[in-house]
Amino acid sequence: MSRPPFHIVGILPFVLGTLFAWETSGTLNWPVFILGLAAVVLIMLATYYNGEYYDIEEDRIAAKSGSSAFSGGSRVIVSGALPRRYAITGAYISLALAVAAGLVLQFYYRTGIWTIPLGVIGLFFGFFYSKPPFRWVERGIGEILIGFSYGWLPVAVAFYMQTQRFDPFLVWMSIPIGLTIFNVILLNEFPDYEADRKAGKKNLVVRLGKQRGILIYISAQILTWIMFPVSMSIRFMMVSSIVAVPFLIVSLILVIMALMKKYMVPQSLTFMCGLGILLNTGISLIYVFGVVYG
Repeated sequence: MSRPPFHIVGILPFVLGTLFAWETSGTLNWPVFILGLAAVVLIMLATYYNGEYYDIEEDRIAAKSGSSAFSGGSRVIVSGALPRRYAITGAYISLALAVAAGLVLQFYYRTGIWTIPLGVIGLFFGFFYSKPPFRWVERGIGEILIGFSYGWLPVAVAFYMQTQRFDPFLVWMSIPIGLTIFNVILLNEFPDYEADRKAGKKNLVVRLGKQRGILIYISAQILTWIMFPVSMSIRFMMVSSIVAVPFLIVSLILVIMALMKKYMVPQSLTFMCGLGILLNTGISLIYVFGVVYG
């Protein structure tokens, strides 16, 4: 139910922000890093647990139709492996621990006045992603909020807690990361399209339809091709350009598969979802490589 493999998309940007702080300031506060990373994981856990609890109807429909490994929830609650109340209990425990971590970071380690406000933003977008009354997932903006929450936010928070300031380059690094995780979420909505539509879950793909949704997907990939080289050229183009080639090829493959409407074939769609996570992870790793060796 915790879906630990999917934590990497939040952990890597936080590691990246920490390493960038170390590269620019020459210092690294390990307790702040460890406690901050724990808070990030706890917020992700609260988000996933709420999804298990509040997306139960569409997950049941998706389970009957054979949803992919990248959608339809973990199916732990749907299968009856655990009582449904465990999910909401886990969400509130994770929330409480994340708040406690934020308070310790700001008032004990004195990581700066923006620590709690930034943490509250992450909690607000994550905790209420599936949970009413906001339930961002069905308002047509949940995908954008995920792009922000797994893009700029963890990179900036990690950097800020180490340095108590912000750096303009954080924006340049976070845009490709945010675009690729936006596409991960967007594509994951395709296998759940019928289940979400029947359950009244009006996410971006349900609102726009698959054809318009895939056009947004392709546009975000192309924008990544533009923003990624621009960001690399600002700071460490020569060091990381060769490392970036395989992942840009992955992005090209995804665009070609989208144009060929491979998203209509369940097996191909599952493959595309997996490549999307690989691409997002790869982009973060390339920036990490650039910070360490650039």
